[in-house]
Amino acid sequence: MKLFHTFLFCILFNVGFSQSTEQYFEKIRNNEAALTAFFAQMPKGGDLHHHYSGSIYAEPLLAHAIAQDFYLNTQTMTVSKEKQTGTDWVLFSTLQKNGELEAYKQKVMHKWSVKDFNYVDYPSDKQFFESFMKFEPATNGNFEAGLLELKNRAIKENVSYIETQLSTIPCAIQTNDLAKFNTQLRKMVANKNEKAVMQSLDSLYTIFIKNDAKKYATDFNTNFVGKMHNELKIDDKQFTMRYQNFVLRFMEPVDLFKNLVVAFISADSSPLMAGVNIVSPEDGETSMKDYELHMLMFKYCHSRFPKVKYTLHAGELTLGLVRPEELSWHINAAVYTAGANRIGHGVDIAYEDKSYDLLRYMAKNDIPVEINLTSNEFILKVKENRHPILLYKEFGVPIVISTDDAGILRTNMTEQYVLLAKRYPTISYTDIKQFVYNSINYSFIQDKAVKKQLIQNLDSRFKTFESNFPLK
Repeated sequence: MKLFHTFLFCILFNVGFSQSTEQYFEKIRNNEAALTAFFAQMPKGGDLHHHYSGSIYAEPLLAHAIAQDFYLNTQTMTVSKEKQTGTDWVLFSTLQKNGELEAYKQKVMHKWSVKDFNYVDYPSDKQFFESFMKFEPATNGNFEAGLLELKNRAIKENVSYIETQLSTIPCAIQTNDLAKFNTQLRKMVANKNEKAVMQSLDSLYTIFIKNDAKKYATDFNTNFVGKMHNELKIDDKQFTMRYQNFVLRFMEPVDLFKNLVVAFISADSSPLMAGVNIVSPEDGETSMKDYELHMLMFKYCHSRFPKVKYTLHAGELTLGLVRPEELSWHINAAVYTAGANRIGHGVDIAYEDKSYDLLRYMAKNDIPVEINLTSNEFILKVKENRHPILLYKEFGVPIVISTDDAGILRTNMTEQYVLLAKRYPTISYTDIKQFVYNSINYSFIQDKAVKKQLIQNLDSRFKTFESNFPLK
């Protein structure tokens, strides 16, 4: 009986903390500075929609390029380790010698991120997606510094877990003699012949396996991710990181499928590899043309590797970006055809065919949506009540809050929660706390003990955080 009373007291004590925190939160809801202080200290669990290359801030990437004396294209602000043809390529050391380095630093920052972007001179979506290729050479060979930057920043803002999309998996399997499959697969999809598509994918899968696809996955897991993760001691009592493999939407079908097979093998054979994703602009010409085929590819790979989890960028579209009829089916296909475990962005949900049924299905089957407020505002110009977050919440779809590409977007996780609180007054502190727990519960961490420890860690962190309220 004494034990029961002690247990009851602890529950009531913690409920009191939570109520006091809720009251303070409502008091400061319209005060951005106060919200920033509040959310900076609040435990924020995990960041599940996270691109490694887009999350590193431009400053350290530029510093690395200067230290390594890369070449800079003075017109495009692209860097290269090797000399390129043309007169626009200049060594950073030459720029420094000529007294031009500081001026070009600012120009680089404006092309590698959204710093000082004025929404007038250039389309925001192009500004965002074109940034990656400009600084990519500065990320290659510099992953260790980037991972430590992400870890240290996460710890400082009370983020305990990141599930990052680190890198594509190098694979040298030649596909030139398989080019006929590209036309055939597209024709089969156009004729809605799913059975024929699956048979063709089966043939390709057999070819890739015979050509040592597993070797490329093993090498990536062991000699790149595993080696780096362990040597840097990424996981500790304060922080945990796992990695998603990804493929690129703009590739031709055979090459994309080859990479997808290797990505699934990788995720199936290492606890560090959390799952698989697909990236690149969803409104791109090849992305739109092959979207249904891509979903069937994921469906096929799931049949081969049923334990592997995958989240899909789906519905990162809005009216005006594509034709209206193209807003009606991408999330449907990702959920029903591909069988995605999570959805990234999901912005066009209101335009989807039978959206209410789709939302009910996502809620019933625990398929979360990864909400990226700053990203959706900058790339798609969707924010406030145009954003469907409250629609997802109304139907009970699990929600997680994430950053997407914090480096390019010059943001962090704290700002995502500030925007959430300011823009959506019907979302309570209790809701936000649930979103935080969702970010661990719906993560793709394979080791149950690791996930359990992260939840226990969140419990402890929230208890400490909520003990601050009411403020003395």
